[in-house]
Amino acid sequence: MKTARGAIELMRPGNAIAAGGLTFIGAFVAGGAGTPVLASLAVLATTFATSGGNAINDYFDREIDAINQPNRPIPRGAVPPNIALGFSVALFIGAIALTLLLPLAAIVIAVINLIALVAYTELFKGLPGVGNALVAYLTGSTFLYGGAAVGGDLRTVLILFVLAAGATMAREIVKDVEDIEGDREEGLNTLPIAVGKRPALFVAAVFVGFAIVVSPAPYLLGTFGSTYLLVLAPTIAGLVAGMYRSFTDPTRGQSLLKASMFLAAIAFVIGRIAVVV
Repeated sequence: MKTARGAIELMRPGNAIAAGGLTFIGAFVAGGAGTPVLASLAVLATTFATSGGNAINDYFDREIDAINQPNRPIPRGAVPPNIALGFSVALFIGAIALTLLLPLAAIVIAVINLIALVAYTELFKGLPGVGNALVAYLTGSTFLYGGAAVGGDLRTVLILFVLAAGATMAREIVKDVEDIEGDREEGLNTLPIAVGKRPALFVAAVFVGFAIVVSPAPYLLGTFGSTYLLVLAPTIAGLVAGMYRSFTDPTRGQSLLKASMFLAAIAFVIGRIAVVV
């Protein structure tokens, strides 16, 4: 029972379910919510893949987590490393099986994401900015995957992808600032370690600025109406507040940046609903 509970914890169910939700949003924003079977398959595949990614990340990070997060399942002895690895592989196999039932475009995105996910955990996580960029891409691509699974207007989903990727890139850099001591102890060369905390935070601010500049694009292109701009305002306020707070409190700052990304997704959903209605 202890191992089973630890395995569920490795999945980070809340995180995995949230990723599945982003995939559904991508399908909805693309205008493909009328194909519920394909959307459901994509959501389940994303949930499995994210769970597998979380588990394999904990497997590769077990020594770092012993310093930064000793209460994680592997460091505290709840799940043996080999069980964690096998569990992640099983989750990936489930995600692949579901994805093979989807259109080709979704399969291509899934293959790229799987390669990027494994490469991140094994090769790129400790490289300055590279690991951050991979996580940013993977987060944003959940929207693309949902849109590709059901077809529809991928142009709008692509804008959401860019916005989410920019916000996530900033958040990941801020999170590295938060984890700098443990990462330095492990010998990683994250962006804050390579260039310093404050310069790294300014780099994060550039990505936040980019996300803000891109955010009105659906309105400017005529895809969404003024309702979208109205509901987008909390997203922009959250991005600005999160980045500002990151300079004094990285933990709180990165939480605000993450929340802002979800607010952006909600703004896109409401923008699509307003158009349909």
